[in-house]
Amino acid sequence: MRLQPPDTAPERIGFLLLPRFAMVAFFSAIEPLRIANRIGGQTLFEWDLISRDGKPVVASNGMTLAAGYALHEMPHVPSLAVCASFEPDSSIDGELVGWLQARAADGCVLGGMDTGCYALAAAGLLDDRTVTLHWECLPDFRARFPRVDAVESVYEVTAEGFSCAGGSAAIDMSLDLIRRRHGDDLAAQVRDQLIHDEGRRPSSRQRERLLPQEPLLLHAIALMEANLESPLGIRELADELGISWRRLERLFARHLQLSPQQAYLARRLDHAHRLLRETPHGVMEIALACGFASASSFTRAFRRRHGLTPSRLRRQALSNRA
Repeated sequence: MRLQPPDTAPERIGFLLLPRFAMVAFFSAIEPLRIANRIGGQTLFEWDLISRDGKPVVASNGMTLAAGYALHEMPHVPSLAVCASFEPDSSIDGELVGWLQARAADGCVLGGMDTGCYALAAAGLLDDRTVTLHWECLPDFRARFPRVDAVESVYEVTAEGFSCAGGSAAIDMSLDLIRRRHGDDLAAQVRDQLIHDEGRRPSSRQRERLLPQEPLLLHAIALMEANLESPLGIRELADELGISWRRLERLFARHLQLSPQQAYLARRLDHAHRLLRETPHGVMEIALACGFASASSFTRAFRRRHGLTPSRLRRQALSNRA
């Protein structure tokens, strides 16, 4: 998925499947390439599946996918995507970090799908680069890897690497690859076979179809999500936007039927919900990361939003993993 085509044809891409990887993102990346091969009448793309030990990998949906190679068996490929989803940290250790660093040193262009960028960032391979990953993970990722420019785009492709937000974003990234390698006509034919809308560009935001297309509102929400740990006051938020706080109130009431305070709190609590389900951080640590000064205020707000306490959600999440 590198910008420039590799020296060999067909183009070969590796997919490293970490435990609980997102099956939908993986298949969304593969299917456009398979269809391009069929319509093109020749093998334009090939792919290899890798797991840590070469054994089958269980995806987040419980389905199992066979791998062709273990880490130590994998031959050189021009490009390799790290496929992850829930709990990417559980798969990151010294062996994986060293293996990724060796691939980068060998000239392989590395990318991440869904939460795959966690592994690349832990290996120190994303500093001062622009990447994307699933929007739910962006606040946590930005806090942990401040030297990485993590943005809420659908996908990113640069000379150094590539990344996509997961889900259907992988279709757009693969269509972009087909377009760059083999032209607009083939990409359009593949898109028609997939019954997919006009391919989104990297600048498209992941949730642009889910929110009213009001620039000030989108800017306000982006500011909220960039400041979950230390929430801005509503007047501060209005000042950042260059509008009065009364206009900010009207903006949220008109488009979301919420006050700015309610919308901000909801985003902080939804972020806490994900952290409780998918990370090992303690409840108080998560409370502080989401802008709450005490466990009691966090628990009350969380119960109102989600119908159970943070501790109970954590117990449920641990039970589901057992």
